[in-house]
Amino acid sequence: MMKTTLTTTALGLVLAAGAAGAQELRFMCYQDGSECAAWGAQMATFEAENPGISVIVDEVPYASIIESLPVQLEVGEGPDLARVTDYGGLARFMLDVRPYVSDADAIEARYGQSLAWARVGDNNADGIYNIVDQLTATGGFANKTLFDQAGVEMPGAGATWAQWAEASRAVRDAVGVDFAMAIDRTGHRFAGPAMSYGAAYFDANGDPILVDDGFRTFAEQFVAWHEDGTLARDVWAGAGGGTYQDAAAEFINANLVMYYSGSWQIGRFGRDIGDAFDWVATGGICGPVACTGMPGGAGIVGFKQTEHPEAVGKLMEFMARDEVQGAVLAQTRNIPANSVLQEQGIAYQDVSDDVKAALTTFAASIPTFADSAYALQGYANNRAIYTSTPARITQAIVGELSLEDALTRLDADIAEAIAQ
Repeated sequence: MMKTTLTTTALGLVLAAGAAGAQELRFMCYQDGSECAAWGAQMATFEAENPGISVIVDEVPYASIIESLPVQLEVGEGPDLARVTDYGGLARFMLDVRPYVSDADAIEARYGQSLAWARVGDNNADGIYNIVDQLTATGGFANKTLFDQAGVEMPGAGATWAQWAEASRAVRDAVGVDFAMAIDRTGHRFAGPAMSYGAAYFDANGDPILVDDGFRTFAEQFVAWHEDGTLARDVWAGAGGGTYQDAAAEFINANLVMYYSGSWQIGRFGRDIGDAFDWVATGGICGPVACTGMPGGAGIVGFKQTEHPEAVGKLMEFMARDEVQGAVLAQTRNIPANSVLQEQGIAYQDVSDDVKAALTTFAASIPTFADSAYALQGYANNRAIYTSTPARITQAIVGELSLEDALTRLDADIAEAIAQ
């Protein structure tokens, strides 16, 4: 008995020592569909390969990522890693994991284009700060069943915003749904259509100019569509400041004819719409000047304040691996940023014809995007543009300011944010 007691005590000391040296990583994750769950399923494999490192996946709303996370990081708190979209705005907090990965060249070869999005400000020109797990493109979705019921011909490839507005109003009026069109409440979603109307966003020196003739032209049309009911008013007018708001629920509930959002919605629509109705991705929507959307993507980044930088590096390298990314993308139905997987293709799980066609349409649209769209996505101060745009444009929509005053203040907001 004494021998057993001593053995148990010794074992307890060993376990206690092991626990003291254990490294726990907190991964703050938001999801459009099932991304956090898919990553959570991969953590068992990572932990088995890396004894002594455990990962806790904390799922949070997207609003927490864009509003709460920067505040936490500013005071030296927050998670070890997070799934984010604001590379420019968070760049100064990011950890360069290049010193902690075993094959930086392999990561560079696969993710080079998206790695550049975090190599801004004072970050190293060859640093590895982000692993994109969801390459995205903005674009539209249309309820094909509603078009068929209304007997209205759906605009095809190369159709303009004006054509979509006219057709969507006709469908709404014919079938009696509440909303013709909706656009997510964020300057990121506003940017693609604005560029299609000629907004440059940057001058020849790469400095932001924001409100130029093209931007103003689309802003005028955007406010007018809210006034005549073409756009679902509550999406933008129902919130204030830079608050993000989407209309995905209205589209899923078949109460919206055409919805401008992005490829990250595909998995969610495939899951939540099912066979309730037929829907299609519209591809790029054209304006008078261009047919462009915005590229982007969510990705995993580590933060400098972590107490376990080597463990963060190991986890990010694990998440970058072809077979790991492939398994996650198969579940989440996202477009890969990994060039090897782009070439090989993803064996998406339980994919409906609607989802398969939408993934193909969005992937095909990405190469057509304007250079200014890529420049804006990698711009260090793009978060200021993305949050100030809805704040000021909404004031024009609800009548707090004239559109001209709203645009003047928007320019001043961006200038002030850059100066700070």
